[in-house]
Amino acid sequence: MASAVADRGIALRPHTKTHKSVSLARIQLDAGARGVTVGTLGEAEVMAGGGIDDIFIAYPLWVDEGKAGRLRALLERDGLELAIGVDSTAGAERLARATGGLRRRPCVLIEADPGNRRTGVAAEEAAAVARAATNAGLEVRGVFVHGGHAYGGADAIAGAARDEVETLAAAVDALFAAGLPARVVSAGSSPTALGAAREPVNEVRPGTYLLGDRQQVALGASPPNGVAICVAATVVSTTVAGQIVIDAGAKALTKDLPPYLAGYGTMPAYPAGIIERVSDYHGVVTFPDGAARPSLGDIVAVVPNHACPVVDLYDSFIATRSGSTTGRWPVDARGRSG
Repeated sequence: MASAVADRGIALRPHTKTHKSVSLARIQLDAGARGVTVGTLGEAEVMAGGGIDDIFIAYPLWVDEGKAGRLRALLERDGLELAIGVDSTAGAERLARATGGLRRRPCVLIEADPGNRRTGVAAEEAAAVARAATNAGLEVRGVFVHGGHAYGGADAIAGAARDEVETLAAAVDALFAAGLPARVVSAGSSPTALGAAREPVNEVRPGTYLLGDRQQVALGASPPNGVAICVAATVVSTTVAGQIVIDAGAKALTKDLPPYLAGYGTMPAYPAGIIERVSDYHGVVTFPDGAARPSLGDIVAVVPNHACPVVDLYDSFIATRSGSTTGRWPVDARGRSG
């Protein structure tokens, strides 16, 4: 990914919410990433604590009293470059009040909505939010979007990437007309990362691409052999004909189930099996007649539908290469969702 976007003259700022790991962020930075993206103040604290000094919180923080103290402590770290997303005048003003009087204050990026209908203002309203941030004493670094509607299916990706580019272009024009800069023009999602890597975009923020998952494969955003994550599960019951039960249920695989996937994960060694239902600690896998299936006590690899929430359920990764274990890496930001 770093090489592909660099060839287009685009900076890579990967979203670490996928892996929540300082070790994996370091690998991304060593490969050419320009800083990292996080989704929460807690994730920012962990990455900064791990020595990463260029962080973008791509989220419209509402800075309450508790978050204000934590944010100020983060900004007082020597050498840390911190940017924060805003999508409202009130949010920008509150952020400015919370960081007033500091030697170094956060930069902000204005979030515009490319059709995801989650957070972000209409592109033409970005200038008003940027003006409010500027008037409150904050430096506006640029604009950003998240094309999350790409996850609607493989046929939605090209349109979502186009929406990201067009929305960012309109937001940049709105800021320019208001006499405001937009040095960073940032798009973000793994499915649209390369499709949106064109002018005026100069930064992309994919996250899941690093690990891959079943959803990324289904969307065509990752090749089947590009998935680098699985959950190790044990077959704990075979009492019902035509099915097995594994010890990976909702608290191991989550309940993410996109409409274009059958089951809550897939077992590459037993592709005919469908993880048909999950309860807290049980995954019920059904098989058609005659299909190969594992036996009681066997350990099977399960590729999850969506890697990001699955990673947050575990304390560590077991890192392997060519079938051999190379180490165990902590999920440093596990549970740091606030």
